[in-house]
Amino acid sequence: MKEILNDLYAHKTLSRKEAEDVLTNIAAGKYNPSQIASFISVYLMRSITVDELAGFRDALLKHCVAIDLSAFNTIDMCGTGGDGKDTFNISTLASFVVAGAGGKVTKHGNVGVSSSCGSSNVLEALGYKFSTDADKLKRELEKTNFCYFHAPLFNPAMKNVAPVRRELGVKTFFNMLGPMVNPSFPRNQLVGVYSLELARIYAYIYQQTDKNFCIVHSLDGYDEISLTSPFKVITRQEERVYTPGDLLMPCVKPADLCGGKTIEESKQFFLSVLEGKGTEAQNNVVIVNAAFGLHCLKPHQPLEKCMEEAKESLFSGKALQVLKKLIEMQSI
Repeated sequence: MKEILNDLYAHKTLSRKEAEDVLTNIAAGKYNPSQIASFISVYLMRSITVDELAGFRDALLKHCVAIDLSAFNTIDMCGTGGDGKDTFNISTLASFVVAGAGGKVTKHGNVGVSSSCGSSNVLEALGYKFSTDADKLKRELEKTNFCYFHAPLFNPAMKNVAPVRRELGVKTFFNMLGPMVNPSFPRNQLVGVYSLELARIYAYIYQQTDKNFCIVHSLDGYDEISLTSPFKVITRQEERVYTPGDLLMPCVKPADLCGGKTIEESKQFFLSVLEGKGTEAQNNVVIVNAAFGLHCLKPHQPLEKCMEEAKESLFSGKALQVLKKLIEMQSI
């Protein structure tokens, strides 16, 4: 590691193979926490390259606990995190709305690092039990249209680096990697990123896969469609900037999207939206993100139709029923 660190401090970059080897060694526990922290810190001071990110992804996917759900046409919906906005759990709520509308969601997530409450925090607080049991996950997907992968259980390198990430408390390249390493290899992905630069890197890497993807970034820095500003959407077919008005939605104020200060508070925000007690801003943001998820799953269906399906799923209580059924299954 000393040689690698010296190269990085000299402003050199890693090849794709070198990047893969480093993360493989992290997964194997070959580096101490100080070395890992030092390595991570390099990427807080300079941009990651396409080869480096692709190599890190290759290592995690090669060593992940893979779950075969290829019999289903699934989608993962998540953001990179690390945008510093501390919003409520938008992508997780949007995932339940997509599931309520009939989409098969295999969500990959983690505890909060740069925010107070990640998707793992809120789902655990609601009673969901993390597992690597393929039969359990498959049953959940069949019965509810939703199952969840807690990243540290499926990615050994992420597990080994978790204490360092927590102590650093800032976004790292692991934020960039999270959405790329879903252990069920979903065919569809809606991913929110915190910068246009990262959106371009993601687009370049995803273009080289057979994945159907939709990358979103709000131009004021959110890693999701926040409706606080225009936002960019990149798919295999096109790049486009939308405004909230294009979707017949009013603009939202950043204060309207703030999450809870504690996990319990975040849980209550989460339930209030699913129970139909969310504010107009909260509802609209969840619906728009869900609509683009449905559009990713069904690219030939007009976005307007996807918006209608998302609204119906949320306001009819179908999304809430997904959660209720999912939690009921935890005691089986």
